Formats: sequence, C-alpha cells, structure tokens
Amino acid sequence: MEKIKFELGEKFSKVELPESLGFGKYFTEHAFEMDYSHEKGWHNPTIKPLANLSLHPATMFLHYGQGIFEGLKAFKNASGEVVIFRPEKHIERLNNSARRICIPEVDPVFLLHALTELISVEKDWIPTNEGESLYIRPFIFGSDSFLGVKPASNYKLVIILSPVGAYYSEGFKPVRILVQDDYVRAVSKGLGACKTPANYAASLLAAEEAHKKGFTQVLWLDGVEQKYIEEVGTMNIFIVFKNEIATPKLTGSILPGVTRDSVIQILKDWNMNITERLISIDEVISEYKNGNLLGVFGTGTAAIISSVGWLNYKGYEMVLNNGEPGELDVKLFNELTSIHYGKIEDKHQWLTHVSTKEIEV
Repeated sequence: MEKIKFELGEKFSKVELPESLGFGKYFTEHAFEMDYSHEKGWHNPTIKPLANLSLHPATMFLHYGQGIFEGLKAFKNASGEVVIFRPEKHIERLNNSARRICIPEVDPVFLLHALTELISVEKDWIPTNEGESLYIRPFIFGSDSFLGVKPASNYKLVIILSPVGAYYSEGFKPVRILVQDDYVRAVSKGLGACKTPANYAASLLAAEEAHKKGFTQVLWLDGVEQKYIEEVGTMNIFIVFKNEIATPKLTGSILPGVTRDSVIQILKDWNMNITERLISIDEVISEYKNGNLLGVFGTGTAAIISSVGWLNYKGYEMVLNNGEPGELDVKLFNELTSIHYGKIEDKHQWLTHVSTKEIEV
C-alpha cells in the first residue's frame, strides 16, 4: 500500500466548537480519501481539506446503492490522550459488509493507520465535555459512471469526522419505542447484517410515522413471521427479564453491533445471566403482565446505552421502570463511558491509542 499523502494547508483555522454540538451537524477541516480500480487496487491514499465530492450523474452508487459505511468514536481520556473505541471490530464489520455487496475489502492494518493519522491531524476537534466525542464515519461507494446493474469496477473510500454530543436530544432519559409490524426492514440472508444505506432507507417511513405519533424510534419484528423482535433503527435491543437478560440472536437480519458485543462481554464479566436467543413480542408482553419484565434498553455507537421507558405494540403500552432510567442501564452507561474516558481499566484492550505528534507536511 502506498504511503499516505498529506495535502494540508499551511495554517489550520482555530477550532472553536459550538456550545451545543448535537449529532452529525459539524465536520472537521480534513478528510481521508482513497480510490480503487481493478488495475491498481486500493491506491492514492490522501488526507486533504474537506470538500464536496464531484460525481458524474451516472455514478453507479446513486442508481444501484452499492455502498457501505461504519460509525465509531474517538475520545480524549482523563489524561488528555486520544483513544478510539474498538476500531478493529468496526473495520472487521466494514469488510464483512463489503464482501456481501461485492465491494473490494480494505487492508485492516492500513485502514486503522489511516484512521489514526486523520484523527492525529484533527485532534483539536475532539470535544472534551462529558458525553461528547469525535464521531468517525468511513464509507465506500461504487464510483463508475455507468448505467447497468453489476458490481462497480471503481470505488472511493472516504473518512470524515464530526464532533458530537448526545445522539438523542432527550439526553440519558428513557425513550418511547413503537413496535412495528406494518413494514419490514430486513430478512435473514438479505442485507440486515450489513451497514449499508439500503437498510436505513428501508426504515425511514416507519420511523417518520412513529415520530408523528410521539415515539422516538421503531422496534422491528422479524421480516417473515412478524413475531420475533430484532433491533431498533439505530441500536440493538436488550430485554431485562426477572432472571435473565436477553438480546435477539444474530440471525442474519440484525446488525452485529460493536456496543452490543461490548455489553454482552461486560454482563458476562459481572456474572449476569445474559443470553442471545429468539424473543417473541408475545413473550415480552406476557412477562410484562406477569411482572417479570424489569426493563428494556438499547445499545449503539451513537447513543451508547439508551433506556426504553415506554414500549407500545398495537396500542398496548408497557411502561417500564415508571418511565425512569433502569439501574442496569445507568450502570452499563457509566461502565462504557468510564472505559472511553480512561477512568477505569481497559480490561479487554478495547481502546486504540492515537499518537498526537505533529504531522510533517
């Protein structure tokens, strides 16, 4: 692989972050770009000023959707060091998505190197207030100018960075979730296990309808029987029963969340009864009526842990923990954020440290 080229300006502008960051509203000054062709493979890796992409109207991705992306975070820890949370796992998932839709894989070692170099350049953009971080968005798309249904021959990989606050405007407050059975998001052996734009496009109408009814998000049921719960549009889901914490097993239609995987490991560390299995919505309702449903929470890179205070299915509303954050939800949130910010030991080596040396241009 070629050495990364740096096309940086002589003087970066002074970074002045707004008081309220929100999520995905602001972007750093530089991006990483790299191209692929059958002849050269992945080539021309460059860190350059962020700019609009110039695309031909016939760019294949725009017509046939051959694209993938990831989302991960970097933090400044308590010692002022810059760390990324589980980047290798995210890169592994990116390549899994790539294989599924015929995009050439990227060398994981080189991509991690590119990530750390870009973050090193943009280190001053990492916010330091509690709950804030630098969101990292790598994405790849087919870049041929051609109208025809086939895998592209050329691709572009881009990494952009965004300083962010909390994903939900409510902050760490329980959210309202509508269980959806009017639409299907994904089916086993389809694209549900891939982080591809198609999955998110499929969820938009249901989410919009849910928002109009006062719900924050949608909980999807399986696409065949419409019986088993799967995931929320932006996070995996966990059900806290009286004697068990259960999360839907990965059947091929659920995104294998990195935060999901981390929470499962933490619960095992705490010797809690965590299972991955099929969970029917009827079971959830029955256990609620019997007083055995203690809570529901979601996990994801953006929100980290999100308490569910209200779960509604066909007009039947389950009020969880009196609409207050669950004790376990708060404990998990504090555990993960403490790892992010270096307040407790990183037992599983989930953090990758970023060198903040000055880049020689």
